Amino acid sequence: MKRRYFLDKITSSTIFGLAFPFISFKKIKFNSKKITILHTNDVHSHIDSFPSNDPINPNGGGVIARAKMINAIKKENPNTLVLDAGDIFQGTPYFNFFDGEIELKLMSKLGYNASTLGNHEFDNGIKKLAKSLKHANFSLLNSNYTLNNTPLEDKIKNYEIFVLDGIRIGVFGIGIKLEGLVDKKLYSGIKYLDPIEISQDITYKLKNKFECDIIICLSHLGFNRGYNHGVMCDLILAEKTKDIDLIIGGHSHTFMKNPVKVKNLIGKEVLINQVGCYGINLGKIDFYLSEDNIKEKSSSFKV
Repeated sequence: MKRRYFLDKITSSTIFGLAFPFISFKKIKFNSKKITILHTNDVHSHIDSFPSNDPINPNGGGVIARAKMINAIKKENPNTLVLDAGDIFQGTPYFNFFDGEIELKLMSKLGYNASTLGNHEFDNGIKKLAKSLKHANFSLLNSNYTLNNTPLEDKIKNYEIFVLDGIRIGVFGIGIKLEGLVDKKLYSGIKYLDPIEISQDITYKLKNKFECDIIICLSHLGFNRGYNHGVMCDLILAEKTKDIDLIIGGHSHTFMKNPVKVKNLIGKEVLINQVGCYGINLGKIDFYLSEDNIKEKSSSFKV
C-alpha cells in the first residue's frame, strides 16, 4: 500500500536575466510537501554570458550565473529537480571544437537530473552523440525514437523516476520528427513514433505501475508549431493525452512569462512551459502536495 499525495497548489515563475538574479522565497505550507522543478531549453552551447554591449541580452545568461541560481534554490528547497528540454548543442564554437563535451560536463556540475534529445543533438551524427554522452552524469530521455541497433541503444532511457521526500516523479522525453530537420545519414536507423500513442503508454505505466504522483514530459516538439494545421506540438500533445501534469517544452524558443494551461482528454489542466533559449532564463515550477487519508489502492496494468 502506497501513500497517496494530491496536488494542493502549483506556483510558477521565470527567473529573468540570470546575471542579476533576485529571488523571493515563499515558506512551505504546513503539512504540504513542496517539489521544485527548474528547467531550461534550447541553450545551444551558450556557456558564457552575453557581452555587456549586446543589444538584446546584455550580461544575460551564462553557466556561472545559472549555477549560482540553481544552488540558491536547492539550498532553500533540497527537493528540487533540474531538467532540460533539448537542443543542448550547436550555436557557439564550444560545440564545434569539443563535440558537446563541455556542455554535458557543465550540466553535470550544475546538477541536472535529466534532459531530452533535441534535433541539434544529432548535428554531428549518432556515433559522435553516443560518444559524447559519457560526459553526462544525468539521464538522457526519449520515448518516441526507435534506437535499437544504433549506437544510442543502451544510452537513452524511455523514462526516469525520481523520489523526493516520498513524492514519486515520473519524467519522460518526446522528440520532434527529424525528417526535414536533420540530414538522414546523421540519424540513420532511427524511426519516429507517434508522440500521442507513446505518451499514453508511458504515462499509463508511470501512473499505474510505478504510482507516480507527478508526471512530467520533456518535449522537443515546439509549443504551437502548426497547431491550426494539426502538426504535432505541445498544445496537441496536452489535449490528446490524459496523465501528464507538466510539459516542459523546447524547439520553438518560445518565451512564456507564465505557463499555459490546457485541458486534456478528461478535462484536467496540463501546464505547458518554455523559457526561450540560450540559457537566458530559468523556469521554476513549485508543486505543493498533501497526503490523502491512506486508502488501499489496487490496479491492473499492461507490461
